[in-house]
Amino acid sequence: MGLPSGFVKLLLLYGIFFLGLAQAKVHYHDFILTETNFTRLCSSKSMLVVNESLPGPVIRVTKGDTVYVNVHNQGYYGVTIHWHGVHQPGNPWSDGPEYITQCPIEPGSNFTYEIIFSDEEGTLWWHAHSDWTRAGVHGAIVVLPNEETGFPFPKPDGEEILVLGSWYVGNVNEEVAEDLENGADTPRSDSYTINGQPGDFCACSNESTYRWQVDYGKTYLLRLVNAAMNAELYFAIAQHNLTVVGLDGSYVKPVITGFVMITPGQTMDMLVTANQPLGRYYVAARQYDSARPDVTDYDQTNATAILEYRGSYTPSADPIFPSTLPSYEDFVPAMSFTSRLRSLANHDHPVNVPKNITTRMYIAASMNTVTFDYEGTTKSGLASSLNNVSWINPSTDVLLAYYRNMSGIYTPDFPEYPPVLFNFTADEVPDYTTPTIQGTKVKIFDYNEEVEIVFQGTNVFDASEDHPMHLHGYTFYVVGSGYGNFDNVTDPEGYNLVDPPKMNTVSLPKKGWVALRFKASNPGVWLWHCHLDRHLSWGMDTVFIVKNGDTRETSIREPPPYMPPCSSSAIRLQRLDNSGEKIN
Repeated sequence: MGLPSGFVKLLLLYGIFFLGLAQAKVHYHDFILTETNFTRLCSSKSMLVVNESLPGPVIRVTKGDTVYVNVHNQGYYGVTIHWHGVHQPGNPWSDGPEYITQCPIEPGSNFTYEIIFSDEEGTLWWHAHSDWTRAGVHGAIVVLPNEETGFPFPKPDGEEILVLGSWYVGNVNEEVAEDLENGADTPRSDSYTINGQPGDFCACSNESTYRWQVDYGKTYLLRLVNAAMNAELYFAIAQHNLTVVGLDGSYVKPVITGFVMITPGQTMDMLVTANQPLGRYYVAARQYDSARPDVTDYDQTNATAILEYRGSYTPSADPIFPSTLPSYEDFVPAMSFTSRLRSLANHDHPVNVPKNITTRMYIAASMNTVTFDYEGTTKSGLASSLNNVSWINPSTDVLLAYYRNMSGIYTPDFPEYPPVLFNFTADEVPDYTTPTIQGTKVKIFDYNEEVEIVFQGTNVFDASEDHPMHLHGYTFYVVGSGYGNFDNVTDPEGYNLVDPPKMNTVSLPKKGWVALRFKASNPGVWLWHCHLDRHLSWGMDTVFIVKNGDTRETSIREPPPYMPPCSSSAIRLQRLDNSGEKIN
């Protein structure tokens, strides 16, 4: 006697469900934050790192796993950690940005993050999200595919993780705090690094240059993270092609190239085949500077590592340097590379681009000036804004205020459009566009709204440059980009709605625009910000709040039993009202 077909289907569904539960694993890590001594560029200093390493430990999971990280702060100031690119469905409590979803973990205390992986696959990363502490507190996250699907390319023979970073000779948090207090520009890095080392081209660095050993004929999956504080970077390996297969935890159609341009916050997966004559080859990164040409005080170091073949051979005196690495201010290669990126868009990795848009936003990103209080005197200093609102951190995190329905912490009136329309990309813009207002203004979405946002770069303050825009809790489809002012009639005609790249961090081009879409299906409080830390510090950020759905599964989870208590932000401008009076 056969079983009823409905019962068989039910058994299959239960089997699939429990198989998924059996495959998902739970991992536990302890992150011990301590001040540790490092010597770089001929000088030594103490800096805060995780488990005495720079970069910090790699978190390795399989798609759908959960990780608990107990962060013990044995440093001298408060810290939070963000799990960059992890969607954390319904769990903003562990997202990490200070004064947005939590308050800092104070010295001598600890906090356990619950990191919930869902559909991410590839390389992500984690980093401090408080002050400029992420200069030393960061590391990679590897999300492996499930065994049933595997990689969408031949399984590589090996793996290598390279983290690009910034090195500051001085105490960067102290320098930034002083600069923000008096309205000055923030410090430039003294060198870039690859896996914590500046490399052969920097002083006192030859012996410590990072080395990556390979075997001839093998193919390696290179996982690249741009953890630099304030710089887009060109990256290349001498005489070796890079085949880009992943970006920000999603797969892309393979792109074969001699270099990549990677913006701060982004991660890339690349296949590298060791098919050159046995020898040593430089792996190099240098800044792609999109600011105006007369601004030349950026970090012009060439960070290097060495790819060296195993085997018996007589190495040349110096490794070969990559001839494909573009020059610092050459914008054409950056534009050409990013235009080639497309989602894989196959059966196992489909795209689902929102097409029934219910909310459209046009957000201008600008450099500005703002008035603030400095030692009892009202001064003018550097600021940045989105739609002429320069974000200022509240004294209590926005998530707690929203969840507990607390008043006076934020206002739900972030503007959907710039307050004034003008020629945003003109060589000269009106003087009235320079001042901005400070505020803690958020945008609230209903659950499952389909959203289109166009970010518009501006030349306010004669300070147009690329802005790496990052959204917490989501990935989005980049459906279009271009130069000049966005035209809402003609530009959407060129949107890619078939296989647009899926990202969590996208570079808004200098004097240009970028259009993206996402479905607001992850309830919570999520930060939007420029991933240049100087712009984040100056206020180029806002918060999106996504309301709960109709079920428990589509609602924000209850908070954990313990969250770090709140105190005032260590690095922030004094809030003034529009008349210039200080608000206590």
